Amino acid sequence: MKFFLLLLSISFSNLICAQEIMDTKLPYHQIPDYPADYSSGNILSRMIDGLGYRYYWATKDLTENDLNYKPSEDGKTTLETLEHLYSLSGTILNGCLNKANVRPSPKEDLDYQAMREKTLQRLKQASEACLNKSAQEVEELKVIFQRGENTNSFEFWHMINGPIADAIYHCGQIVAFRRASGNPVDSGSNVFMGKTKE
Repeated sequence: MKFFLLLLSISFSNLICAQEIMDTKLPYHQIPDYPADYSSGNILSRMIDGLGYRYYWATKDLTENDLNYKPSEDGKTTLETLEHLYSLSGTILNGCLNKANVRPSPKEDLDYQAMREKTLQRLKQASEACLNKSAQEVEELKVIFQRGENTNSFEFWHMINGPIADAIYHCGQIVAFRRASGNPVDSGSNVFMGKTKE
């Protein structure tokens, strides 16, 4: 029995270590280095990087209890908020690639870990798509929504005050929700510096 418990303990420790290694390979464990200059594209890229860093730490190591938490009977759970953030990350990426957001969105069956990973990857792709773009190149980007044969196109300004700002807002909700459910964000994360004390 002692051997079995020892083996179980070692297996569990290895699983935790493997999860930590995988997690640090995801984008935004740390915020990237500064862009070369303050061009329009680089500022946009940095805004998305700031969102990515906040999202990474707000969503790291959520438990089943955290995911099911909601502040009131008619409120959304943390998991439902994560699903909304996943959708927003798609809108942000499509906008940065000048691609249409098809509505209704195809339903994807992703668990928490897969959704988190894909959200972080989308934000990283969006940031990289904006990097080094000139003001003229950013001006050519549009926020496009397509429903059947109907297409609506909006100036990219709406991306900043819409999906990007909305995603930052919802990251803050997750931080508050997980604190309320007893699992606060790692105190070593520093959104001003974009670095985390390990």
